[in-house]
Amino acid sequence: MTTQTGDELRHDWDISEVQALFELPLNDLLFQAHSLHRANFDPNTIQISTLLSIKTGRCSEDCGYCSQSAHHNTELESEALLSIDEVVEAAQKAKSEGADRFCMGAAWSRPNKRDFPKVLEMIKAVKSLDMESCVTLGMLDSDQVQKLKEAGLDYYNHNLDTSPEFYGNVISTRTFQDRIDTLNNVQEAGINVCSGGILGMGEERKDRCSLLIQLANMSKHPDSVPINMLVQVEGTPLFGADEIEPLEFVRTVAVARIMMPRSVVRLSAGREEMSDEMQAMCFFAGANSVFYGERLLTTEGASAQADQKLFASLGMKTSLEKKKACGTKSEHSEQASAASA
Repeated sequence: MTTQTGDELRHDWDISEVQALFELPLNDLLFQAHSLHRANFDPNTIQISTLLSIKTGRCSEDCGYCSQSAHHNTELESEALLSIDEVVEAAQKAKSEGADRFCMGAAWSRPNKRDFPKVLEMIKAVKSLDMESCVTLGMLDSDQVQKLKEAGLDYYNHNLDTSPEFYGNVISTRTFQDRIDTLNNVQEAGINVCSGGILGMGEERKDRCSLLIQLANMSKHPDSVPINMLVQVEGTPLFGADEIEPLEFVRTVAVARIMMPRSVVRLSAGREEMSDEMQAMCFFAGANSVFYGERLLTTEGASAQADQKLFASLGMKTSLEKKKACGTKSEHSEQASAASA
């Protein structure tokens, strides 16, 4: 089996290679993943993103995990698109709590002509706060992608969710290829791609292998790879699904790190169900980003206070803290140079 180092990236993984990684003794897998992680990133720095639902509910897609689907009876109240002022207020709060990327999600199959221009203005407003911007709006055509690029969008999130083989068990209203087409449009425009999947939807290990192959064999690895653990919502078809074993989740994070060594691997939905110890193992395995905030779209998330306590206990700093520290050091160096002159 040929893996990769920090100096090369592979785009030709096959199923037997990825299955072999999953089957390694856990200590060997973690050692390999952490070594690659350390070669490409500061292992004690964590990137923080906050996610806001800017338009909630009544989505026409039938994703089996989603509380916002109009096909499911989850008693979720639909809401109209938020105002720009509401978005800016939420972004400012997120920045004050340590986030340097602000993500906005709308429950659409694809953006509509009426609201899309308003989303472009939201992106510009977030950028004016010196924050990275990210949106997830469903499927996009090339013209919409170009307008997002012109607005200054940094990242577009569009998860593959699961393997192409298992996909039909989860979603019927859009195809796996629809998702690939949107990702291709985004990459061709030069916007960073954020794409990952959801674990614990009833898939088997081979499906997790196949999902990671789809991501790693893209012409360019996704810049961010969110690894979600299913948050079960009563009223959705996947409510009651067998939960994924914690160590299998850790293994998936480690294999993602090995296959995509320069991508940011993010712990996303489901962290509120993870112990501090499980999260620490995920960070060691190569996760170096989290979503935090009390809400992730419509489900509960880990609180900023709990995360700050966890990071402190692990000796980890947020990327925003590191950036500020580097800026302070630079200012001190400039002052010292001016004084000596």
